[in-house]
Amino acid sequence: MPRSLDGLVLAPVADQAPGQVGTRTRFTYHEKDGVIWADYAGGDVVRGHLVGTREGDRLDFRYVQLRHDGTTSCGHCVSTVVELPDGRVRLEETWRWESQPGHGTSVVEQVTPHAP
Repeated sequence: MPRSLDGLVLAPVADQAPGQVGTRTRFTYHEKDGVIWADYAGGDVVRGHLVGTREGDRLDFRYVQLRHDGTTSCGHCVSTVVELPDGRVRLEETWRWESQPGHGTSVVEQVTPHAP
């Protein structure tokens, strides 16, 4: 199993549609005994939270976020945890909004301390 996500900061590698997470969004992950959670903010997102479970290299979680325009949204995501050759962590995600139409895939990667 890839290493723990606890304390890691991850960021999307590409921008999504307006009002969604993007390259300026930062996720701070926590993990304990198969439970994962994260807080996130940046870009169009004022504040977001996710909570779910981890089994091996698979994450299954729900997320909710507040955007700068004052709207909220929520959804479901399943991710695969991948350890990159340089030792950083990547999450390969498949997500679906539950509060509005839309679904897709995305990738977030661990941000190193010297990265923007």
